[in-house]
Amino acid sequence: MTDMSVRIGGLTLANPVMPASGTFAEGLAGVVDLNRIGALVTKTITRELREGNPLPRVAEVASGMLNAIGIPSKGVPYFLENSLPFYRRFAPPLVVSISAPTAEGFARLAAEVSVPGVTAIEANISCPNIEEDGRAFAMRAASAAAVMRKLRAATALPLWAKLTPNTGEIAEVALACEEAGADALVVANTILAMSIDLKTFRPRLGNVMGGLSGPAIKPIVLRQVYQCARVARIPVIGCGGIATAEDAAEYMLAGAAAVQVGTATFLQPNAMTDIIDGLDRFCAARGMASVAELTGALRREETQDMQLSEVMPTP
Repeated sequence: MTDMSVRIGGLTLANPVMPASGTFAEGLAGVVDLNRIGALVTKTITRELREGNPLPRVAEVASGMLNAIGIPSKGVPYFLENSLPFYRRFAPPLVVSISAPTAEGFARLAAEVSVPGVTAIEANISCPNIEEDGRAFAMRAASAAAVMRKLRAATALPLWAKLTPNTGEIAEVALACEEAGADALVVANTILAMSIDLKTFRPRLGNVMGGLSGPAIKPIVLRQVYQCARVARIPVIGCGGIATAEDAAEYMLAGAAAVQVGTATFLQPNAMTDIIDGLDRFCAARGMASVAELTGALRREETQDMQLSEVMPTP
């Protein structure tokens, strides 16, 4: 039987599969055995009450989904009094996703949720940053490092930085987060996109633009995981278009130590446990004693050593 445990910094997870923030809530416990999941990742919370973006907030597109939810939140007191007691009933570690418009706001929020029952904090630094004219913290290395330093000073809990794919500097951002105190990197959030309804000539999202998730983004984020894993010494958690065990295996081969599953859960609530079982079978079929052996096991030497004549078709 495959050893399914993995290490994420100082944490040991029973397996490398967990939900992506924003796609998981208490209601899923009615259809999924939450004790089987590697970690539980909450919906992103903010200090203040938030209603979220105008409707419609979700639109289906080819090979994926657009969303512009706008991080609706009931605030910290509700989380501490209601959500946290619920999650304490389950064995997997609890990772709390947080968001704030300023670095100071992130730090205050991290301190408030650093309470017993919370195992780690995932900082959603792919959200707009008021201090940078609305640009996401994770768009640039300097702004990412600035907020991570504030967070590191505010909490002793393991700190995961959730990056944005909407940058041409993702490797530099990853390094900056590591140097500023991050214990792991979540790569990545959704890709900025839009869709238009040809019947009404209106945007299909009330916010006009939103985040693209699902199978369409997997090749892009897989590349970004590979780039981050090559430069960072801290663990990378892959997130983007994962629906099967084979998808998860690709991410791990590219360098991910674990994966997060999002859009697939909307289509198949048991997607995460199916992926766990599938990874077990995948490793067993290849004689791997541990799923952790997949991490970074991408083979490149064959293509590097081949002559051009060997890969070009013969006239």
